[in-house]
Amino acid sequence: MKKLFVLAFAIAITFSVSAQKIKVKEANENIGGGSHNSITVTLYDISPSDAVDAFRSFIKKYDGKRSSLDGGVFSDNATIKDMGNNTIDIYGKAQGKKGDPEITFVIAFDLGGAFLNSSDHKEQYKTAEKIAKEFAINTCKEIVEQKLKDAQRKQSGFEDEQKDLEKENRSLTSDIEDYKAKIKKAEDNIVTNKSNQEKKKAEIETQKKAVSEVETKLKSIE
Repeated sequence: MKKLFVLAFAIAITFSVSAQKIKVKEANENIGGGSHNSITVTLYDISPSDAVDAFRSFIKKYDGKRSSLDGGVFSDNATIKDMGNNTIDIYGKAQGKKGDPEITFVIAFDLGGAFLNSSDHKEQYKTAEKIAKEFAINTCKEIVEQKLKDAQRKQSGFEDEQKDLEKENRSLTSDIEDYKAKIKKAEDNIVTNKSNQEKKKAEIETQKKAVSEVETKLKSIE
């Protein structure tokens, strides 16, 4: 039971430490074939390759032709209605390495001749910022939800093991009660056996006398 408590406490500590606020920033990054204005977001407890896969899945709804590019993902001629009727090229890539507690994910939007930035495209930038934050929040939530499922599955396993231990305890306790009853019965039988032995000894002594009398009678015959 002590081990279960320690493990549960460790899980709780891990989750509390991992709880972080999503950071969304504008930056100039090397993406899309050069140094371009981009939006960066922080992602937690995810590998760069998994982050790229998550972004590839996330931008599917914008109907662009997705492909791998420079270790990231590229969506050609995507349509984001809240950013206008023209198609947009979307770039995404992860910065960091596997095992890092947090990584940076870079997203860039090529509007066709110019990369999106907050100075020249204020309204479109707000939409792009929301998209980046939505991606980060959804991705981090999915990771934590999976951790929660894993933790709940492990807890369920521990609870099943606890039930098995309780069942075993009931069985052992029942065995002890059975053994006690058998011991009590054996003790009673020992008392009865001793009494019967005394009676039998008396019967044997009486019979010995009877035998002796018959032997004497036999010897007296001339």
